[in-house]
Amino acid sequence: MTQAIRSMMMSEEMIHKGLEGVLVTKTSICKVNGEEGKLYYYGYPIDVLEKYSSFEETSYLLLYSHLPNKEELADFTTKMRLARQISNPILEMIKTFPRDSHPMELLQSSINFLSGYVDHKIEHSAYCNCRQTLHQIAQLPTIIAAFYRIKNGLEYVPPRDDLNHGANFLYMLRGVVPDKEEGDIMDKCLILHAEHGLNASTFTARVVASSLSTCYCSISAAIGSLYGSLHGGANEKVVNMLKEIDSVQDVRPFLEEAARTKRKIMGMGHRVYKAMDPRAVLMEGYLKTLSTKKGNSVNYNLLKEIQKVFREMMDEKDKAIYPNVDFFSGAVYELLGIPPTLFTPIFAMARAPGWLSHILEQRQDNRIFRPKALFDGPLDREYLPLEAR
Repeated sequence: MTQAIRSMMMSEEMIHKGLEGVLVTKTSICKVNGEEGKLYYYGYPIDVLEKYSSFEETSYLLLYSHLPNKEELADFTTKMRLARQISNPILEMIKTFPRDSHPMELLQSSINFLSGYVDHKIEHSAYCNCRQTLHQIAQLPTIIAAFYRIKNGLEYVPPRDDLNHGANFLYMLRGVVPDKEEGDIMDKCLILHAEHGLNASTFTARVVASSLSTCYCSISAAIGSLYGSLHGGANEKVVNMLKEIDSVQDVRPFLEEAARTKRKIMGMGHRVYKAMDPRAVLMEGYLKTLSTKKGNSVNYNLLKEIQKVFREMMDEKDKAIYPNVDFFSGAVYELLGIPPTLFTPIFAMARAPGWLSHILEQRQDNRIFRPKALFDGPLDREYLPLEAR
């Protein structure tokens, strides 16, 4: 074996497709303990934040790395709520945006549009005025709700500043103020999606930030990554799957057929978790509450039967595959009156503070990302004149 071939083989062994298992940075933002099914934001367990915090307070935590005191929270909440209103140019862009387009495409365009209203001398510095404008957090829900209503021939509903983040989104979407329980559940759903470590969209945001591009460009790129079918949209696919199953009695035959045809069961399994996703545990609670409240337990019963039968099948194979956050979240959103086409945009509007947190952290000790690739193409090819090809 020649040295060149030996070197090639050794190099190929060092390739980690998708960078799986490769350490590229240090972070103090998020800890995902996949073995024990635990999730932390800046050291705070997700179930503690879900129980005691609000999305606005959680956003402060992610942007400033500590929980606010009473005065800091009041000031931040006021600033964030006053930033919800979109400008007339943005509203006009929404009205003229192609109605057959996906709302994720609108979100990318809107973020880039917003960047025209900031001082780019500040924005390109190590500072990041996203903490001051809060555009990316406060205005994404307004843009999503406005697009949905306008696309469906309904009047635009401006945001209110007396509702929490989740309740205000439901209000802008529905046109009526939700009751407190539904508003709080929506707010808690956003907390659960606010951050989740170095996933594809977050890594995308950090890569763009590493070139010292603006936080607007970084968020736009992250939204593009989330739009991909391998990242966002799983909860929509779970809801579609439920429509294929007529009753609880049909669950086992459905799963057995899926196993025979090697069909993936959406909402089951996670790249990191080897135990049940802690967000799924909380989402299940919201679904049970809403199902009882609305007298509609069809999807809840189906999902619980799928979970039970699937676990039995996995136990036989000794596989640690459990529900992830997407397994229950789509059914929760449906009971809140949210159409499936908005599920991924909701993911984006919830993840905005997490993305911004990583952008800020990247700028603290920055080095531009520049990985290597193993070249395996031909060299010194003969160039033939056009007439001879």
